[in-house]
Amino acid sequence: MSHGKFAGSITTVGTSEAIRLEKELFRAHPEFRQKAKVQASYIAHGKLLISVIDDGPKSSSEESDPLVDAFLGLIANDISNNPRRVKGLSKSIASRGSKLAKHVVVSDADVIPDDVTF
Repeated sequence: MSHGKFAGSITTVGTSEAIRLEKELFRAHPEFRQKAKVQASYIAHGKLLISVIDDGPKSSSEESDPLVDAFLGLIANDISNNPRRVKGLSKSIASRGSKLAKHVVVSDADVIPDDVTF
């Protein structure tokens, strides 16, 4: 399966603006089939993330962030394409993490304030 970049251009279709992409994208990724509902998320100057939004039913509790989904997809693709890069967590790193979080108390009921950014 191809995960590369695909060339395209911005054009006009009827009275709307449109983005034309090379046919190989649609052959390699059939979820972007004709008539699929998509959404575009502006992520930075000159950068859009296009996602299929009608790819099956989702529960109402399934809120997703397109940037997090894209990042996790990138990691999943890298693991799938380069499994030899996957390494276990060393005991020293795990120990250091445990020491850093030793006195941190959290609960599933905790709410992260709106002004906190990651």
